[in-house]
Amino acid sequence: MVTTRDIIRKLWDAQGYGNVAVYSDGTALQVAPGDTGEAGGKQPVALFKAIPLVGKFPMLDHALGDAELLDGIEQTLREQGMAIERGV
Repeated sequence: MVTTRDIIRKLWDAQGYGNVAVYSDGTALQVAPGDTGEAGGKQPVALFKAIPLVGKFPMLDHALGDAELLDGIEQTLREQGMAIERGV
């Protein structure tokens, strides 16, 4: 299962290259900008845009510790019926 902090790490790495799609099976993949995130006929439950979410942080550690960012990602996924944990 993907954790909130795993998603933030993927978003950090995706800045300038794409976005992060999260699927109901708990996987998260980087997708190209403008891509719908469809993979193998599966639509993502959420598609997070990297730059607006983590681009404002000077370092990854700041993003990983930001309660508002963590809460926002978790709320989005829970609204789609996914279980999510913060992780380390």
